[in-house]
Amino acid sequence: MEKVTLTLPDGSQKEFPKGITAYEIAESISKRLAEDALAVLHNDSVIELHRPIEQDGAIRLLTFEDPEGKHVYWHSTSHVMAHAIEELFPGAKFGVGPAIENGFYYDIDIQARLSDEDLARIEEKMKEIVDRGEKFEREVLPKEKAIDFFEKKNDPYKLELLDEMDGNNEVISLYHEGSFTDLCRGPHLPNTKKIKHFKLLSVSGSYWRGSSDRQMLQRVYGVSSPKRKFIDEYLERLEEARRRDHRKLGKDLELFMFNEISPGAPFWLPKGMIVFRELEKFIREELDGTGYDEISTPILVKKKLWQQSGHWDHYQENMFLLDVDDETFSLKPMNCPESTYVYKIKVRSYKDLPIRLSEIGRLHRNEISGALGGMFRVRQITMDDAHLFVRPDQILDEIDHLIELITKVYTIFGFVPTFSLATRPEDSMGDPVLWEKAELALEQALKRNQIDFTLKEKDGAFYGPKIDIQIKDALGRMWQLATIQLDFQMPERFDLEYVNEQGERVRPVMIHRAVFGSFERFIGILVEHYAGAFPAWLSPVQVAVLPISDAHHAYASSIAARLKESGVRVEMDLRNEKIGYKIREWETQKVPYMLIVGNKEVENKTVSVRKHHKGDTGTRELDAFVSALTEEIRLKKLSH
Repeated sequence: MEKVTLTLPDGSQKEFPKGITAYEIAESISKRLAEDALAVLHNDSVIELHRPIEQDGAIRLLTFEDPEGKHVYWHSTSHVMAHAIEELFPGAKFGVGPAIENGFYYDIDIQARLSDEDLARIEEKMKEIVDRGEKFEREVLPKEKAIDFFEKKNDPYKLELLDEMDGNNEVISLYHEGSFTDLCRGPHLPNTKKIKHFKLLSVSGSYWRGSSDRQMLQRVYGVSSPKRKFIDEYLERLEEARRRDHRKLGKDLELFMFNEISPGAPFWLPKGMIVFRELEKFIREELDGTGYDEISTPILVKKKLWQQSGHWDHYQENMFLLDVDDETFSLKPMNCPESTYVYKIKVRSYKDLPIRLSEIGRLHRNEISGALGGMFRVRQITMDDAHLFVRPDQILDEIDHLIELITKVYTIFGFVPTFSLATRPEDSMGDPVLWEKAELALEQALKRNQIDFTLKEKDGAFYGPKIDIQIKDALGRMWQLATIQLDFQMPERFDLEYVNEQGERVRPVMIHRAVFGSFERFIGILVEHYAGAFPAWLSPVQVAVLPISDAHHAYASSIAARLKESGVRVEMDLRNEKIGYKIREWETQKVPYMLIVGNKEVENKTVSVRKHHKGDTGTRELDAFVSALTEEIRLKKLSH
């Protein structure tokens, strides 16, 4: 009998009969182990527990605690959901149904508009299918047979996907689960009984293949887990996310608004502009004295700029185009090409480099209407950009400085950054040798800073690889914010040069970087992260002064004047309302501090201090309070 040698998770190596399954191996060790296992990682590939193992290598059983295990669990549940929809809505057609970061979805094409009641019906049908314990069975077949199957099923979406597949070099597989069959790469759970708990969450519209020119489908979202506790905690997080929704809080706190007169572009209200300007001031202060020069470049630019930069071929569908004087112009979607014109205003010497040009610039990107989502996906954005022009020998030091800057800035907001390296995408431009050189430089920079990072293959910009920096918010969600992009292509395309020590004209290297990413998205994230209760230094109103009665107005006015002299943003509440009502009102506005003024405070020249969410913190002398508050603001402390 032929054998395979497998390395087990404990590092030991054992021989097994060729064709044994991971489930059989797990069952021989422990029935509990076999029961908890969802799939197996074999030589870096995730496969079904019951797939025969034909090759030597390492194996690891995957449970719901593993990201790969969750993916298999959620993807299998999406198939069960599609099966239930097909039984309830005969003739339903299906787009794609992947596992995502927190659950799964399936895009469906049916005549009925799904309601909450329909979701409940689908859940009940899913329970029936789960109870049947039907197996997930994989079938590999020629492309022609798969096409024949979905033609008979009259499913244009699967036929389109099949049309793009290479039948000679790509494995085409169908998965059968009871009466339901889907085009799918898998892998899946052994059977439906593995799916213990699930909840369908919502329905939204989604264009097929993300194109507004294509059919609008209904996207049904859900989540599942072997344990009910996971679902309950997930639903609690969703409810907390709804309470923190930046669109609602932005309106309630009068920070920003949206109007259909300009879809995807925020109207900044006075209080929101305070937050915006504080962030502007902050990032400029961080760059002050570090060799940056600030520039500003035009918003409306001729088409030929984008043709030269490569954006015309790689980014045109995301640009707003205008015809002016018989020429095609566009609103700029990014700042980088124009910064090269600033670089070229004069001959540069090796002694001039690095040249660091920062720009807080307004950009416009033609996002499809279905993708717009509050501040997280807008058409008008403001970037905190910078473009650095450096000698090759300066690359690593400059990236070191950028990593230090980004880490310092994020720490101020209570974020811990994580890093990933995004490599050359399939639609890249330029010399592959330069790409390899750029990727190596970024990898070296990460390693020499002793930074753990993940690899995002083929996820770089079309002109260069990049370091992506993510943060985790108060709800545990990951956000991609800052980037550091290394670019050998733009200097070539715009013929950028400097004179080296030998008097030769040579190319500089261009580094693109953003810290916030965009002000709009960053502020949206901050609103939800802090639940609208900004740290005192960012808060639009830092102190509210609340006199108890008209008799206390004069002293309250002197307090407000003292705070304003110290640079504090303060408002007085002189309404003829009970003090309890005033306190509740200002608590909903999430102002960091309230100063209550009554007879006792007037007599002793003190203030009674209340903190947001903490209540009464006692009576203090005014000077002591002002001194402590201004220091808190100066140090940009998180807590208030």
